[in-house]
Amino acid sequence: MPGLYLKFREQVIREVVLTQGVVTIGRQPDNLIQIDNPAVSGHHARVYWKDGQYVLEDLESFNGTYLNNSRIEAAVLADRDVIAIGKHTVLFSEQGSDEPAKHRSVDRSINWQRQLDEARLPQLDRTMFLDTQKAKRMLAQAGAVVAGGTVTTGIDPASASASSASSTTAGQRIIGSLTILEGKTDRQHYLLPSKLSAIGRSKLATIRLKKWFAPRLAASIQLRENQYFIVAAGKTSKIIINGNEMVVGQQELKPGDVVEVAGIKARFDYAMR
Repeated sequence: MPGLYLKFREQVIREVVLTQGVVTIGRQPDNLIQIDNPAVSGHHARVYWKDGQYVLEDLESFNGTYLNNSRIEAAVLADRDVIAIGKHTVLFSEQGSDEPAKHRSVDRSINWQRQLDEARLPQLDRTMFLDTQKAKRMLAQAGAVVAGGTVTTGIDPASASASSASSTTAGQRIIGSLTILEGKTDRQHYLLPSKLSAIGRSKLATIRLKKWFAPRLAASIQLRENQYFIVAAGKTSKIIINGNEMVVGQQELKPGDVVEVAGIKARFDYAMR
């Protein structure tokens, strides 16, 4: 029977026997093929049956889906095609594989989807952008957004660094926050507990830009050893901090910094949660 074979370092670690349903691939636990790697998006890609053939489709992932070394949005699968997602590969075989897998599953996507609708699993951290020089593994933490709460400003960065994302004596956490001052986004206040928070039009971005011609990815805010940095998405990304254009690819954020990027203006602070 047709199947998908998830590989890491040439070793088959999971086999999925295909039927005529939908198999999703990604980092979230509700995927039939889950890849626990920060370079993989929560719902990265899917394989489904259409018009008598299997189709591979990218689900607007940050780092892209590659078929036989070419980046694709959607493509028909042929026997022995190799799908690359992050550092993992997925072999598509029409006749099955002789290589033993550690885990074997059967595509029962209809029942699978019904179970997910009845009880949604918790969501993981946002995706890490794949660095071609090196891929740093990050701890998964649940992303959160301020929902009508009061943002506490003026916290000394040194004390915030000492606390980092750990609990204080009162059981609260000191983390970064972003308040939108100008421009269209999906929310006005954001908390930034994750190792990486993306700014862009993509559906997977933490700070989603609503402007029609906004870039899919404009910048990211990264948490590294108790410090927050804003990082440009590319050489053409223009970022202004406190009225001065950022001349390097990244800069540390301090409480009260006003950031302008991709048509929005926002203030960075520390908040307690």
